[in-house]
Order: sequence, then structure tokens, then C-alpha cells
Amino acid sequence: MRTIRIDFAPPGWRRTLHRLHPALAVAGLLGVLLCLGGTWMAMDMAERRAARAAEIEQLQARSRALSKVRATVPETAIPEAQATAVNTAILQLNVPWRELEDALATATPANIALLALDPDARKRILKITAEARNSDDMVGYVQVLKQQEFFSGAALVRHEIEEQDPNKPIRFQVEAQWRGR
Repeated sequence: MRTIRIDFAPPGWRRTLHRLHPALAVAGLLGVLLCLGGTWMAMDMAERRAARAAEIEQLQARSRALSKVRATVPETAIPEAQATAVNTAILQLNVPWRELEDALATATPANIALLALDPDARKRILKITAEARNSDDMVGYVQVLKQQEFFSGAALVRHEIEEQDPNKPIRFQVEAQWRGR
């Protein structure tokens, strides 16, 4: 037989608490504790944010003060000739030497002697001065340079036979234009 609960007490909070299951009471208490913890963490984060904002404002004020000090120092003008010289030096330093060297190493056979390399960084042109035993070697070298991936074109600029040398080699100059990066 089932027990019958007879309760004539008026409805209220005491009656509700008395009938509440203990697990629900623990869960409610945990919920209240979590809300209190969340509130405490939110207040702590707000304090940290305010401290950081004050620190940022202080740094910005210091930066503004430094920029005012820098503004009072007169800037020295760089002469045009010096600026051009510096820019030319930077262009020369930025010549892709490794790629040029690799392309020339693969294109230059043993029967061609490289004498000088003169890059023009502004025009991306490499002037190659070399010697060959005969004209066929010279023309073949120019053709091989044209076929290199690194160079967009190569042209024979001038050539002459060295009369003072007993072997009478042909000294020639080739202009090869390299591709941009």
C-alpha cells in the first residue's frame, strides 16, 4: 500500500523548502556560488582593463611628449647628390648575385673565359666581357645565354680579335637582361 501525504499547511517558502529534494538544493547552492564567482571574476577583469587603459593612456602621453621633443629638433636635409649615391649603392647591393652566378655557371662552357661582369641594377642588364677561341664558340655562348630562364634576353654588343695574343682569341661583350623578381 502506498503512503498518502496529507498536508494542510498553507503554501509558502517553508513548505517548498521542506519538500525540496536535497540534490536540487545542492544544485541551487552551486548555481548561486557560480554566479558569485562569475561576478567576482568580471569585477577583477574590469579592474585589470581599467589599469591597462590607464597604462596605455600614460604611454600615449609619453609618446606625444617625445614627438613634440622630436618636432623641435630640426631635420637635416640630405643633398640630392648624396641621396642619389646612396640609392645607387643600395641598388648595386640588391643585385641578385647568387642567381646571376648560377645562371652564368650553367651557361658558360669551358671554352669561354669570363673576364668581367658589370651589372646595371637600374636597367637589370649584365654586361659580360669574355674571350672565346673562335667565332662559333662566341655565337654559341650568346645562344645559350638567351635560353637561360634567368635572362630575358642576351645580345652580342661588340667583339674584336686580340692581335697581340699569339692564340688570337676573340674578346667580346654580351648584354644580358635578367628578369625581375
